[in-house]
Amino acid sequence: MSLSTEKTNSLRESILALGFDRVGFAPALVVDDYPRYQSWLDAGYAGGMEYMHRNCCLREDPRELLAEARSVIMVSMNYHWPSEDKAVDERGRVSRYARGRDYHKVMRKRLQNVELILREEFGAQATRVCVDSAPLLERSLAAAAGLGWIGKNTLLIDERLGSWTFLAALLCDLDLPADSPVADRCGNCTACLEACPTQAFPEPGLLDASKCISYLTIEHKGEIDDDLAGQMDNHIFGCDICQEVCPWNTKAPMTEIEDFRPRELVSTPLLSELLQLDEAGFLKRFAGTPVMRAGLDGMKRNARIALANSRRS
Repeated sequence: MSLSTEKTNSLRESILALGFDRVGFAPALVVDDYPRYQSWLDAGYAGGMEYMHRNCCLREDPRELLAEARSVIMVSMNYHWPSEDKAVDERGRVSRYARGRDYHKVMRKRLQNVELILREEFGAQATRVCVDSAPLLERSLAAAAGLGWIGKNTLLIDERLGSWTFLAALLCDLDLPADSPVADRCGNCTACLEACPTQAFPEPGLLDASKCISYLTIEHKGEIDDDLAGQMDNHIFGCDICQEVCPWNTKAPMTEIEDFRPRELVSTPLLSELLQLDEAGFLKRFAGTPVMRAGLDGMKRNARIALANSRRS
């Protein structure tokens, strides 16, 4: 089913009215840069993330997730909140995206409302909400839908919002007019590549996750190599270094989503307090935030490394 221009504009307005900052449409077809993703896996750059290998072929075509899909609606939400993480008194640093409410819950609820609108007002019969939970190449599809370009740090960069955005998708059987991709505007800048303390970028646009501080503090299981651990500074969940140095983020607007307001006990917790937590204490402090993914054992490991780095500096 195709929508008229008037109907399409109405749909965009309805989606933005639900609190999304950007919306774009892409055709539900084979993703152009899937071969690049496959090469990334083959090179071993996914580290220990075995789930990236499972059903990886499903990421090649959104129709593998919804056979009736004709279009992919890509949305983004700004989570940028002014940083106050320059503390040096043996505190850990949590990535900005994880300091407030879990974005999965925030975005899924709103996309489910979009789903209702599609069905009740626009005649959609088949839909599927995807918020980081399905094998989908979100950044590639977001770039195809005109929400930004994929920068040298492999993140989607929006000219207005920078890279402080969450992405999500909604597959549907409506034939929506595709938006045009935007030009890559990184130019000759290599600030993100040069700033990475673990040299996790073998080349521009290519990330070796096994060396990335975000991967090490969240996804990696077991102990961390001493050389890499020594470069992690006080990061205990994620890392924002390659975003903090990006010129496109210098004037990024502050989010208006109250759910993303940093929680006082989450952003820069005392490392000594983290080391004393039991399961109940970990749950009380971090429940409802993305930090839960690290688990208590992972958080304590990261806190020990951060404390050692702090005392060594």
